[in-house]
Amino acid sequence: MRAGPGRWAVLAALVVLAAVMLFPFLVVAVNAVKSPAEYGAEGPLSLPGELYLQGIADFWKRVDFGGKLWNSLVISGSVAVLAVVLSVLNAYALGIGRVRGRLWILALFLVANTLPQEALAYPLYYLSKEVGLYDTKLSVIIVFTAIQAAFGTYLLSAVLGQFPKEILEAAAIDGAGRFRALWRIVVPISRPTINVLLIFFFIWTWNEFFLPLIFLISNDNQTVPVALGVLQGEKYMDATMSSASALLGIVPAVAFFLIFQRTLTRGVAVGAVK
Repeated sequence: MRAGPGRWAVLAALVVLAAVMLFPFLVVAVNAVKSPAEYGAEGPLSLPGELYLQGIADFWKRVDFGGKLWNSLVISGSVAVLAVVLSVLNAYALGIGRVRGRLWILALFLVANTLPQEALAYPLYYLSKEVGLYDTKLSVIIVFTAIQAAFGTYLLSAVLGQFPKEILEAAAIDGAGRFRALWRIVVPISRPTINVLLIFFFIWTWNEFFLPLIFLISNDNQTVPVALGVLQGEKYMDATMSSASALLGIVPAVAFFLIFQRTLTRGVAVGAVK
């Protein structure tokens, strides 16, 4: 079957969009493996004559990138798992349990999710100081778990609100309690949506900069975005090392997304069918 003019136009638009989105990444990748002398002589858009990996190695050692990478993995992974678990429990009570004041509670979660982080910075900073959690990874994990769970609760409540009651009634007749019905029936059926939330929570937390910059002032506790942002302002940074730092900061999140791309696509497709 031949493609019509409209289909070719859509395909061309998608190609142009993909090129526009990939161009900054390609520029960063090219300059990350280019020597400072070659960058100064030929500019940022030229292809490297040979691979120059010293900038990546120098940046890795200078900021202890391995430690920053581990901090980001611990924080992002913990937030993703804890926020999903909390979202499932909240949504099960609100979407299926139909607690009193359900709409007001969901509205509260929605308002909490729309608050700018700048408005939360001082109260959370003061509270973390009072309880002795300031400059610890645990403080950031707790904060972002609450923030991500607010969105997850709002989304999952809408999904579980349409859950077939006949299945739960049949499980109750078979003697399944509420928690058993949750973990044996509701969670497996809702797994595609839950997996999508897990992936998004990880990526969103990985890319967070503002609150980790405030809460993680020790070099040993800093995350990848904080390390990149702090280093950019130092005078000894050059263009190729800046590109190397940006590339190292992007690659883990992109790799995580590509690894779980099939899970994400399946979850979105199932949600669309439902």
